[in-house]
Amino acid sequence: MAYNHHLGIDLHIHSTASDGSLTPSEILNQAQKLKLAAIAITDHDTTAGSQEALAAGIPPSIKFLTGVEISAAYPSFLRGSGSFHLLGYSIGLEDPVLNQTLEKLRQARKDRNPLILKKLKQLGISITATEVQKEAGRGQPGRPHIARAMLKKGFVESIDDAFDRFLGAGKPAYVDKYRIASAEAIEVIIGAGGIPVIAHPGLLGINDYKELEDLVVRLKAMGVRGIEVYYPEHSTLQIQQYKKIAARCGLLMTGGTDFHGAVTPQIQMGSGDGSLFVPYALYENLIRG
Repeated sequence: MAYNHHLGIDLHIHSTASDGSLTPSEILNQAQKLKLAAIAITDHDTTAGSQEALAAGIPPSIKFLTGVEISAAYPSFLRGSGSFHLLGYSIGLEDPVLNQTLEKLRQARKDRNPLILKKLKQLGISITATEVQKEAGRGQPGRPHIARAMLKKGFVESIDDAFDRFLGAGKPAYVDKYRIASAEAIEVIIGAGGIPVIAHPGLLGINDYKELEDLVVRLKAMGVRGIEVYYPEHSTLQIQQYKKIAARCGLLMTGGTDFHGAVTPQIQMGSGDGSLFVPYALYENLIRG
């Protein structure tokens, strides 16, 4: 539909299936109100958000892409600790290998929570697993929910404060978790008929253009097919750089807000901090593959 071309899209949205505060149905309603032309629900290590959205029924005015965001280990050739995030689009939700892999990652996150709570207790911060689950609702409990429980009980001043002082990498209550190799995450997405995309490259902390291009070339050789160019924390210069790298490497471009609802109230669906606009043409290019 021609009218879509001047409308925006948001291909990076989290629901209550992982650590967002809106249900997939609420996300669809909000996307409709905002007149977004296309969206993708990309929950952490689960396709439940995409499944729930499809079951609820996609409004005819919105194009919908199935999605997931996988927390993988950093590739061996890249400095960094924590998770290397890969987005998977247009994935087959019933794919057995994908579902087994995601289940393993969710279990790793589940196993980690009691260890974090134990460390917090040793620091004089008493939070129960029940309180954390209450914050997660029907979703997968993780560090954002622990942070919310800490905030509710007055142990911290904000979610960011909880991560900065206790839950972030290298902080006193941090516990590392099992992650799959980036190569395996890419293979699993491709195996499920999907398109693997590098999430928010600006958060990798690589400011040198040549270094970043080399990284993208190596990831492309591993099977990556796209790069998230538009993102609230990307500067205008970074967006230009990522566009150039995508063009030079023959990669698809995507974009989204990483919307989590009440968890990050400063980030709105479709527009991020108010200045983000992701063009509809990127959705069209993605579905053409």
